[in-house]
Amino acid sequence: MNDNKAENGLQRKLGLFPLTNIVIANMIGAGIFTTSGLLMAGLHNPLIMFILWLVGGIIALCGALSYGELGAAIPRAGGEYAFLSSLYHPIFGFLSGWVSFFAGFSAPIAASAIGFSEYLTWAFPGLLNPGIFPESAEAVIFKKFYAILVIVIFVYIHSRGLNFGVKVQNYLTILKVGLIVGLVFFGFLIGKGSAGHLAGGKEFTFNLGGWKTIGLSLMWIMFAYSGWNASAYIGSEIKNPARNLPRSLILGTGIVVVLYFCLNLFYIYGVPPEDMEGVIPIAGAAAGNLFGKSFESILSIIISFALFSSLSAYIILGPRVYYSMARDRLFFRFASQVHKKYGVPSKSIFLQGIIAVLMVTLGTFDQILTYMGFSLGIFPILAVFGIFKLRRLRRGSSTAGNSLNTYHMPGYPVVPIIYILTTTVILSLAFFERPVESSIAILMAVVGIPVFLIFKKGSATPQGEGELK
Repeated sequence: MNDNKAENGLQRKLGLFPLTNIVIANMIGAGIFTTSGLLMAGLHNPLIMFILWLVGGIIALCGALSYGELGAAIPRAGGEYAFLSSLYHPIFGFLSGWVSFFAGFSAPIAASAIGFSEYLTWAFPGLLNPGIFPESAEAVIFKKFYAILVIVIFVYIHSRGLNFGVKVQNYLTILKVGLIVGLVFFGFLIGKGSAGHLAGGKEFTFNLGGWKTIGLSLMWIMFAYSGWNASAYIGSEIKNPARNLPRSLILGTGIVVVLYFCLNLFYIYGVPPEDMEGVIPIAGAAAGNLFGKSFESILSIIISFALFSSLSAYIILGPRVYYSMARDRLFFRFASQVHKKYGVPSKSIFLQGIIAVLMVTLGTFDQILTYMGFSLGIFPILAVFGIFKLRRLRRGSSTAGNSLNTYHMPGYPVVPIIYILTTTVILSLAFFERPVESSIAILMAVVGIPVFLIFKKGSATPQGEGELK
């Protein structure tokens, strides 16, 4: 059997290097370049913030290790949708895809586009006031306009084929990683900062309010780490998925944890804690303090374009989820159509772009961040818990003489237990800190139940591709 054959119109073309790039690009985006200032506004303590970034990295690595085993056993497009449908019931897979439709991909695209707009207009404030609209509203209108424009451009790029899109993705990812490495290296080599900032700020109080703040902060941090599961969403297009999929998840996540560690040191070294609070383009502010105001504008431009990489990765991945759902007749049928010339689910790409544009139009950055962070935390918990069921299935298969994929993650069962427990605690604390946005995320998942029943009623029994390999 040819492992690289076309599967339902999608071909296995991707090796370890582009897969790892997609994981890195999906993780390094608006989150790391924008949330540290928002975190400091709640924590007021750089050491606590730094520790929380490291905790988030450990949780992300536990998730990546867990998804490596799941993805090797169920190497098909869709990520959680494929895992939950195969291990539990199609309704759980549908609900994860339903939530991803709004929060898993469209919302991060919107957040990355807003981050791009924030950095671009930080460098060129004149772009916000061309004198077309009333002055009081013009800045808001043009920030949203630039964010929408970049979404439209990348939707077009990725509708032109996977090979072209992946080439663009590789270059953008290399640019972004190079930017971070250079920024940190020269920041500590010649920057005019202070290591004493790490001991600054206010004393943090570990009461109920403090723990709720920690929960919300970790949820935002986990948004910045989201993407550790990226290559699992394109399992149907991976060469030798049992080998390349888990390696790409672990390698990509490990690289990002190290980069985030260094980049947050750069922020704290460059900006006093009280000046960090509430600043969204925090990397630009740190560069301005370390290298001078003229460099701040240059760096803000570079970062604004580096954010293209994560936005681009989300546009690649999301439509593969809707494609898989539509193949199983649990989503709009047009979403399963693959373009005859370019070999991509182009209608799914356009649909996702429309939702992202609506989110940019209607939401603010921190609202999108909170809603998205809570939504993204729900179904990966259930997916990681599925590893225990997968192990039982393997034992039964071995007894029966069948051959399920035998890739085993290191650290079982401690690693999945750490992920499940920590993520559950984070979501619980974040709910009490931001009940409105969290409740909207839960409501969106609940609304998916009657939607599933409508699709189910209007179709024959789904012909899934979710068998264990």
